[in-house]
This record gives sequence, C-alpha cells and structure tokens, in this order.
Amino acid sequence: MDYVTLKWLHIMSATFLFGTGVGSAFYLVGATLTRNVRTVAATARMVVIADWIFTASTAILQPLTGYALVKMAGFSWSVPWLKWSVVLYAVAIACWLPVVWLQKRMRDVALDCTGPQLPRTYWRLFWWWFGLGFPALFSFLAIFYLMVAKVS
Repeated sequence: MDYVTLKWLHIMSATFLFGTGVGSAFYLVGATLTRNVRTVAATARMVVIADWIFTASTAILQPLTGYALVKMAGFSWSVPWLKWSVVLYAVAIACWLPVVWLQKRMRDVALDCTGPQLPRTYWRLFWWWFGLGFPALFSFLAIFYLMVAKVS
C-alpha cells in the first residue's frame, strides 16, 4: 500500500474512533439525563453495538497503520511527538477497556430495570463511565495536535 493511501486510512480510522467516542458519549449522557429507563436502555444498547463496530475495529487499525506510516516515512520512535502520541494512545485505550465493560453493564442494568427509575447501580456505573471519558478525550485531542504539529 502506498504512503498516501495508508495515511488516508489512518486519518479516516482516527476520525471514526474519535467521532464514535464523542457521539456515543453525547447520546448516552443525553439519554441518561432524561432519566427515562426505556430511553436509556435503547440508547445504551446502540452505544454498545457502535462501540464494537467502530471503536474496536479502529482501535486495532490505528496502531497498525501508525506503525506502518512510521516505518514508511523513516521516523524515529524517539522523537517526542511520536513518543507522546504512543503514550497518550495507551492512556486512551486503558480508559476505553473498562468503559466497554461499564457500557455493557449499564445497558444490562437499564434493560433489566422493572421500576420507573434507574437503580443506584446504574448511576454508580454511569459516573465511572463518565469519568473515564475525560482522560480518553483529552488524550485523543492531544494526539491530534501532536500528529499535525509534530512538536520536537
């Protein structure tokens, strides 16, 4: 595969990864704030599906295309922008892995809810999920900056 096509694939993959994360968070937070059990259950169900289709596939594709781009361009792994990008990506993925479990649990709790209100368990899971989103978000934003600026 030529460099430009690989770079395009890397950028598209990053776009899907970031966009799915932000979009999923937007919809699940919005649904949760309605406090409507059925709305939350339906939204959480779709967020879990989207996460597996888009986030999981692009989370795997990013390091593969990134590695190939570094090799093709002849970059050194020791340059600061590249080193920090790898570290920040590891932080983002380390946040995402528990989020996958949390989202599935949130979905299941909402689907199993028989009352008119979401139980405490849901809210505890939600706040952990919400909190883990911030380091991942800021890591990805920083990676985008580093990839563009290539700060020495």
